[in-house]
Amino acid sequence: MEGKLELRAGTPNDTTREYLPEAIYGSDMVINEAGNNSIPWNPRLKKCQESLVDPGETDTWYEYVPESYDGTRAVPLVVGLHGGLMTGWGHSAYTSWTMVADREGLICVFPDAEQGRVWAVEGVFDGKEGEGDRIFTPKVPKEKKDNHDLNMLLALIRRMQDKYRIDPGRIFMQGMSMGNLMTHMFTRYYGKILAGSAGSACSSYAKVLFDDHYQVKNESGPVAVWQSRPENNGVPAAADKAEESAVNRYNRWYWMKINGCDTIPRIRIDGEDNFAFYRGKYADQVFLDIKNRDHGQTLDEAFLCWDYFFSGLTRNPDGTITMSETVLPREGDSYAAAFAEGADLVWWHNKPQKLSAVPVLWQKRKYHGLNGGQIVRGEYLCVPVRFLAEMAGGEFIPSEDTLTAEIHLPDGRLLQFARGSIGCLIDNRLRSMSCEALHRNGELLVSIEWFARAILNVTVTKCSGVVYVTDHFAVLSTFMADLIRDILTGQADPASYDRLMREDVKRTERSGDGR
Repeated sequence: MEGKLELRAGTPNDTTREYLPEAIYGSDMVINEAGNNSIPWNPRLKKCQESLVDPGETDTWYEYVPESYDGTRAVPLVVGLHGGLMTGWGHSAYTSWTMVADREGLICVFPDAEQGRVWAVEGVFDGKEGEGDRIFTPKVPKEKKDNHDLNMLLALIRRMQDKYRIDPGRIFMQGMSMGNLMTHMFTRYYGKILAGSAGSACSSYAKVLFDDHYQVKNESGPVAVWQSRPENNGVPAAADKAEESAVNRYNRWYWMKINGCDTIPRIRIDGEDNFAFYRGKYADQVFLDIKNRDHGQTLDEAFLCWDYFFSGLTRNPDGTITMSETVLPREGDSYAAAFAEGADLVWWHNKPQKLSAVPVLWQKRKYHGLNGGQIVRGEYLCVPVRFLAEMAGGEFIPSEDTLTAEIHLPDGRLLQFARGSIGCLIDNRLRSMSCEALHRNGELLVSIEWFARAILNVTVTKCSGVVYVTDHFAVLSTFMADLIRDILTGQADPASYDRLMREDVKRTERSGDGR
């Protein structure tokens, strides 16, 4: 780290509903809403205009060169691509890349799309060329050689190399929403000049990723890729969570195939940030799901991307990618267990392991009145007491008939459980659990939520039928829950991912989505 950072105060504008208020330009205005959080305007941002590709057509971009740059050594370059209906300067304000540049001494460039603030992305506007307002229906040539945006980005990188001393092995690209689609498109065609690529929000369409035989379509080869999908992303448009999760899956699987990634990642949940770190034979991949965030990107995502990923990436002269030590280690949670209803596997010590009995989702019921109906007072995932003893580092002692059991904890406490009892004896003191102990296939089962909180004093977070237990603040998000469920139900091997991807593609094609 080179420079010490300081947060600059801005003037909040909490009333505007404009997607990108022009008043931000050159001012200290800041916007704060889920998915869009800005920083005050940085006066070092410089507007540049030249004809990069087509003679007579002016291209616009914004350069950010940190004060520390003196040209004596080669520095990394980050190309940031704005979302649809935004601008290059808007991407600089709605991300923290300029702050990363100040700390790390790298250079950023933020180009404008050529056609009405919308990138000419293949697959998105097929069959709509020339219809209506070009802001929403840009012209997208069928051949990459004719795509102005695609080739402008390539030319812009070369122009930056001419102007500044750029490390050719440390060129990166990051985009948001439609800028993510453009980043992904550029990476599939020209990724050989990038050490890493990152995108937030939008997933790419299946038809641009796979051919009719479900084989990957790619001209770049392996590239280290970061994919961020906010929980409330809502893309594909109007899709339900299952369809959105499917789209995320085959986008993830696309780069796992190309990069030769292991199918079992290292999982880390840090607050609302849900990470899956994949190791690859040729290049690594990161999947990030962000709890309770809307379409867009979080303000700190540039720092997350740099600290966990870009900071360790280098494209070597022979085209291979080296992953060295990063600012923050890409390791899974050192203490974490995850369970899914009906799955006989548990996530433990950063890998799936077999459970002695399948977890059961159990409802605590209250009968209302003499002849009244049932009222559910809570749902709890009950898991084998045998495994709870392992989590606690204790000794498990079942009775001969398996209807009762004890756990001797390392701190000397003695726990006793019994089939059908909501009570737990803790050193001869009776305490009520969240629900009664169950007995299934010769095993006692107890609420993992109660045990983790009351006995282990650790964090429990639940989402979409998955329970995640860890020793720090963590909030499980929807798409990470889906990923964990795939692992715990034995659907994370290559054959299963291939099958799921094909089913996902067929389903979305039937829906008319095309993703």
